[in-house]
Amino acid sequence: MKRVVVTGMGAITPIGNNVETFWENVEKGANGIGPINHFDTEEFKSKIAAEVKDFNPADYIDKKEAKRMSEFSQFAVAAALEAWNNSGLNDSNVDPERVGTYISSGVGGLSDCERDVANLVEKGPRRVSPLFIPMMIGNMASGNTAIALNAKGPCMDIVSACASSNNSIGEAFYAIKAGRADVILAGGAESAVGRLSIAGFSNLRALSTSNNPNRASIPFDKERCGFVMGEGAGVLVLEDLEHALKRGATIYGEVVGYATTCDAFHITAPSDTGEQGARAMKEAIQVAGIEPKDISYINAHGTSTPLNDKSETLSIKNVFGDYAFKVPVSASKSMFGHLLGAAGAVEAIVCIKSLEDGFIPPTINYEVPDEECDLDVVPNKGRKADLKYALSNSLGFGGHNACLVFKKWEGQ
Repeated sequence: MKRVVVTGMGAITPIGNNVETFWENVEKGANGIGPINHFDTEEFKSKIAAEVKDFNPADYIDKKEAKRMSEFSQFAVAAALEAWNNSGLNDSNVDPERVGTYISSGVGGLSDCERDVANLVEKGPRRVSPLFIPMMIGNMASGNTAIALNAKGPCMDIVSACASSNNSIGEAFYAIKAGRADVILAGGAESAVGRLSIAGFSNLRALSTSNNPNRASIPFDKERCGFVMGEGAGVLVLEDLEHALKRGATIYGEVVGYATTCDAFHITAPSDTGEQGARAMKEAIQVAGIEPKDISYINAHGTSTPLNDKSETLSIKNVFGDYAFKVPVSASKSMFGHLLGAAGAVEAIVCIKSLEDGFIPPTINYEVPDEECDLDVVPNKGRKADLKYALSNSLGFGGHNACLVFKKWEGQ
């Protein structure tokens, strides 16, 4: 079977609009959470989010084309262009029919729905935008990226809530291993800091009730009470190793394991045993051909909700036994919130950079230990370490569990 490597990365995030800036801020433990600027929050219970800052689509996309895209698609195309250029594929003679795009979105153009439903109700059907449908549907992050890069291979939008982009990366990994493509741009994009989204998640009691940016997204902390909405995009260029070596590509890391399972338990709550999350981790580690003790770092789903963090802790203990207390487990969402369908992709970049630089990022704003989340959560300050394998978890509404294993690139 073919091996799959990462040859490019791109990011639009609340703590940086390119991979270099994003990673510098991850290493610093920067906090991208603050008051919502996208709309007036006076009547809302949740008044903070992790918003993308200083993003101008015209820096990446023709102005006319940008106006025909929802913001989540703009984020996706911008991140994909960075990843593409970073990979050096723009200078190669790659066959466009062998290049795919697997870029997910959990909720797509929800803000477009909000705007045009208001137009329909207040002004009538003629005032609904003729571009409403192609801007709103979630597959357009992948579709617009394919158009921008002339990628004529498989084009997909895998929607599994907060596990979406981990599933996209994993399914792209399998597609390349099976020989269905040489290159796939895989990841996710989300732009859900809007009135409808914030109201819906807040009324579901999923969002943090704290409006203190430093005590809102606090994974594994005993005082955690919900997640903080984030936005942005992450895209990885996955490539057949032989194809990458032939063109002299820089290789940043290798994808070696992937598995996905379902709790079949509840529409929003994770299983109280963490059994199926554990099975996803076990199977991903088996696919990688390694043992649990070989994992050097776990990037947790770590949403800062009471049930998720407890269930994920149980899952990790189930898989790793006594080693669970030795392997570092940090939650990146403490820094940039929860990007829903884009979360796994941005956290995959964290894993690749962690392996590359030998650095374990922190779980910031951690103050009150929880006896039910008693792992090494790398509190507040990152640390240098010799890393070889990183495991990344994504867990979504509906019981979706998706786990990826990455390996440090040390040559063939």
